[in-house]
Amino acid sequence: MSGLRVSTQRLVHIYRSEGHEVAALSGVDLDVAPGELVGLLGPSGAGKSTLLSLLAGVFRPSAGKMHVGDLELSTATTRELDQMRARDVALMLQGAGRNLLPYLTPHGNVRFAQRAARQAGKDLPDPDAVLDELGLGADAHRPLVELTPGHLQLAALAVAMASRPGLLLADEPTSQLDHAARDQVLAAIAATSRELGTTVVIVTHDPDVAAFLPRTITIRDGRVGGEGRRGEEYAVVTPDGFLPLPGHVRDDLAPGTLVRFHPSDDGTGYLLVPEEEPDE
Repeated sequence: MSGLRVSTQRLVHIYRSEGHEVAALSGVDLDVAPGELVGLLGPSGAGKSTLLSLLAGVFRPSAGKMHVGDLELSTATTRELDQMRARDVALMLQGAGRNLLPYLTPHGNVRFAQRAARQAGKDLPDPDAVLDELGLGADAHRPLVELTPGHLQLAALAVAMASRPGLLLADEPTSQLDHAARDQVLAAIAATSRELGTTVVIVTHDPDVAAFLPRTITIRDGRVGGEGRRGEEYAVVTPDGFLPLPGHVRDDLAPGTLVRFHPSDDGTGYLLVPEEEPDE
């Protein structure tokens, strides 16, 4: 299956906590092209994992629109969402153990993960072929307790890719791994995106993981607060003209600071903080 496009328009999600309403997302506008590999960055509580769960159809947004492929998730039926999760979208939860059945081998886990898609008529490769692609052929029939943390995470990735989804959503897939295992998992995810055309969205706090990804999107205060391309961070103008400043700029500017935009002849521009406040 080819990769699925992901898009959201003014996405809002509100939940109740201790009797109060909390806005986890406050108008997220996002577009991820089919086959693209993207990272979601931002501080804890910014709404990254909430966005991932919404894209997986785990729960519905409070407002706004959200498309995965041709399906509009906010208006989709329960049956359509179940079919999407069985055939088209895979969600890797944080921690390999949350994605694996401990009493099954990697082969058994992949076969179990393929059941719903096979019942829906999808033609899928043999579990051993899926594990071979990720370098786990020799571990296919070993008990999970004998696998290293890195190989457990690769097994979790194999389970996520068992049904050949068009979209892989991964929440901190390299957390608690050493550098060698982290790099092995990242290389496997990148190869999956490249060779199978799968669209991949990764939540991460790790700056080394972010540097590995061709595109990153920073979530701040429940909305898109910036983008990274090839190691450079950019502010993103929202559809309503809002311009969130990058975090390091916000740290240097006190609330209420006046900033002037100066366009340049080459079509670029820059922000200028006047040394004196303008006359009233």
